[in-house]
Amino acid sequence: MVEKLIVEIEQGMITLLNNMQMEELHKVLLKKFQGLIFTDKVNNKNSDNEEVDYCNIFICAKRVEGCSEKSIKYYKSTIENMLKTLNKPVKHITTEDLREYLSEYHNRSNCSKVTIDNIRRILSTFFSWLEDENYILKSPVRRIHKIKTGKIVKEVYTDENLEIMRDNCREVRDLAIIDLLNSTGIRVGELVKLNIEDIDFNERECIVEGKGDKQRRVYFDARTKIHLQNYINSRVDDNKALFVSLIEPYNRLNISGVEIRMRTLGKKLNINRVHPHKFRRTLATRAIDKGMPIEQVQHLLGHQKIDTTLQYAMVSQNNVKISHRKYIG
Repeated sequence: MVEKLIVEIEQGMITLLNNMQMEELHKVLLKKFQGLIFTDKVNNKNSDNEEVDYCNIFICAKRVEGCSEKSIKYYKSTIENMLKTLNKPVKHITTEDLREYLSEYHNRSNCSKVTIDNIRRILSTFFSWLEDENYILKSPVRRIHKIKTGKIVKEVYTDENLEIMRDNCREVRDLAIIDLLNSTGIRVGELVKLNIEDIDFNERECIVEGKGDKQRRVYFDARTKIHLQNYINSRVDDNKALFVSLIEPYNRLNISGVEIRMRTLGKKLNINRVHPHKFRRTLATRAIDKGMPIEQVQHLLGHQKIDTTLQYAMVSQNNVKISHRKYIG
């Protein structure tokens, strides 16, 4: 009860005192309240701690900042699940509460450490935002460090994989999709948003709309240009979308349609884990492997942070061996 009262007093003074003054206030309160026993006679319904829906305010702020609805939905469900489980006012949540929550979540759901760290990261974003907006004194996630996860080497497509897929595409549309994904490294969500008018065949480039409605220019090779033109010329519909379904009414192809098509092709050809995102990782790895500056790869993939780009790219072990002999051996 004493700790709760001290936190409430400090929260009330947060906008009036600087950090040094807040520290002195904390020391005085601890000294004055030491040994005292308080009884909580306040009806919880009259408390103003539950008046503000901090989760909703945070979600509104993220929406204004341009976060995608998919990210917003993930933020909302993660935060609401934490609040429901802890069943405490936001201002009273401590570091120990969150550590216990993450530990119990991990044991209960038997999920990976990557998932737990994603939850930690979202909670850190939420409480850091509350701190920046002066809703709380200090984020309780500050002392919860990044969870160490084992590094998993993810597969990329080999040149042989790509040629086998190209040779076995029965539909010219699927061939165009494979080549466009492979040469641009765009996300599948960006692929399905493309319209025919977005493609500049003369310059072999197109503008895609990425996360947060951000646009960027990407480039494709001559082979992709030929296959795209062949596909467009074979079309009998008047849909403005670049890729449409194979049967009437020829609706715009959606993300799941591309994923299912790629997965089916992979199973048929006995190629492990064929999915659209693997083309993106393959492009990043190939570009860095051939000497493209990481900053240019970052721009090509549309990443805000270069760390994200580095997660996609894997250095060729053969190149490591050659470099070792050149610089060390």
